[in-house]
Amino acid sequence: MLYGSGLRLKECLRLRVKDIDFGYKQIVLRDAKGNKDRVTMLPASLEEPLKRHLAYVRGIHQRDLQADFGKVLLPYALAKKYPNSDREWCWQYVFPAATRSQDPVSKETYRHHVGEWVLQNAVKDGLRLSGINKPASCHYN
Repeated sequence: MLYGSGLRLKECLRLRVKDIDFGYKQIVLRDAKGNKDRVTMLPASLEEPLKRHLAYVRGIHQRDLQADFGKVLLPYALAKKYPNSDREWCWQYVFPAATRSQDPVSKETYRHHVGEWVLQNAVKDGLRLSGINKPASCHYN
């Protein structure tokens, strides 16, 4: 997804379900670099795996809701403007953390997105398993 859509690490981690548009085959990146929104392509090769992944994530969200959780932090003042929107499927993270956590300020329990290190380790593991070696640095005299 990083490579095929040209996403930066944090852009990928912060994706919400509503940011994926299968109809237009695009991903909307909100508050990307420079606090600007941008749109990028959703490669056809990612559509089916991503749909399967979202079905799995939806199951996590439904179990959270049944356990009286299922909230995510919303950007800006949306939580006040739209009460209970923090439980809606469209606002859930595409790549949620494995566990819920408590916000130190509000003391509310949320499911955040996976940590940067999770994605970084997955990329490293993928490189190692693929046999791709990091190129030696070039020295010019």
